[in-house]
Amino acid sequence: MTGPRTSRYARDVAVVAFAQSDHLRRTDELSEVEMVMPVLHQVLAATGLKAGEIGFTCSGSSDYLAGRAFSFTMTLDGVGAWPPISESHVEMDGAWALYEAWVKIQTGEADTALVYSYGKSSPGSVRDVLTRQLDPYYLAPLWPDSVALAALQAQALVDAGETDEPALAAVAARSRADAVANPHAQLRGAVPQGDYQVRPLRTGDCPPVGDGVAAVVLAAGDLARQLCERPAWITGIDHRIEAHGLGLRDLTDSPSTRTAAQHAGLFDAPVDTAELHAPFSSQEVVLRKALGLGDTVAVNPSGGALAANPMMAAGLIRIGEAAARIHRGASDRAVAHATSGPCLQQNLVAVLEGDTR
Repeated sequence: MTGPRTSRYARDVAVVAFAQSDHLRRTDELSEVEMVMPVLHQVLAATGLKAGEIGFTCSGSSDYLAGRAFSFTMTLDGVGAWPPISESHVEMDGAWALYEAWVKIQTGEADTALVYSYGKSSPGSVRDVLTRQLDPYYLAPLWPDSVALAALQAQALVDAGETDEPALAAVAARSRADAVANPHAQLRGAVPQGDYQVRPLRTGDCPPVGDGVAAVVLAAGDLARQLCERPAWITGIDHRIEAHGLGLRDLTDSPSTRTAAQHAGLFDAPVDTAELHAPFSSQEVVLRKALGLGDTVAVNPSGGALAANPMMAAGLIRIGEAAARIHRGASDRAVAHATSGPCLQQNLVAVLEGDTR
């Protein structure tokens, strides 16, 4: 075995383990702690590490979903925060928690990191909750919800001739068909497109609402090889943001995704797998163009966010799914993407590679 094919950073860091819950429409009988604990135990068991051997822990979640401030402190009971641990939290998808953990390892302050994220969307209306992400002066007072804004983006793509409703339906159908092989997916197999939610998006073009958890373990250098037979090396990672005002953006393109991909080294060599955080079928069209993905690339072989979209965890799952394919030898070089905010406002791109064979 040799190392990853490319490295642009001070330390080689890899995803050495990934675990996720079964994603369900409702988990009324479970608290966040009860959701998180089994996944944390599973991901640590995959490496043989104990909680006390983890150098840094970082989580991603949303107080808005939980309906209370500093809600993430509750789930630390599932991690085991005594004796005291080095810990942090981001009010973002867990992909950004992974970025913080990766930076921590790059600085040399840790050799291993546990990253986890979770979301319980079932208790409330996600479409209303997500309006709190909007500009508070000009846009939020109009109360456009997340589906309405995604529909604006989809219509812009249709008007530009970049897609149409049958093509969007095909994206959804392929994603749900691929999810048949994913035991954790919430929706699998043939799912009717259904009625319009907001034209041109039908029910099948939109992500399911559900609850779920994901976790990964990162490790540096030779330790990664001790913990995992085939580590998924993070050879590039970067995140960027679009202008906050939707009227300042071309919704048919994602320059921030393209810039993040350039800085992550995506275009240096071909990829065979892409796990894209595209909660709406129309957003896959935008991301494929921004990342320059051809027909030979397996896009969302896990089913993607159209099959399971636990808020605050779906982006971390994209990184975990890409890494898992490298672990089992189904991929050699993959790109994973995560997003947050309306119409692909914030975007993170990670390039993962296996040891050359």
